Amino acid sequence: MSVKLFFSGFFIFLGVLFIFVAAIGMVRFPDFYTRVHPAGKADTLGQILVLIGLIVYQGFDLITIKLFFIICFILLANPTATHALVKAAYLSGLKPWIKKNKDGN
Repeated sequence: MSVKLFFSGFFIFLGVLFIFVAAIGMVRFPDFYTRVHPAGKADTLGQILVLIGLIVYQGFDLITIKLFFIICFILLANPTATHALVKAAYLSGLKPWIKKNKDGN
């Protein structure tokens, strides 16, 4: 097993792990605002780690440059889309979840 194969597998595994944890977080959290957080943060990091693993596996090539541009696009588009979704939900009147006490208040 070469070092390049080890590091590419490591980055891809770590990226898939972040994406999996984000998917669990989206199911477990109680409302829209807290569900958007793992979708915006952990999915972005997971996608970038998977692409870094692909870059390491490919070596320096034209495909590497294309993957780097995809990473730049993800870094720009994912936080912007997350912000737009949350702002649209807030402006439409969606209230955040508030934990209630044991007596119901």
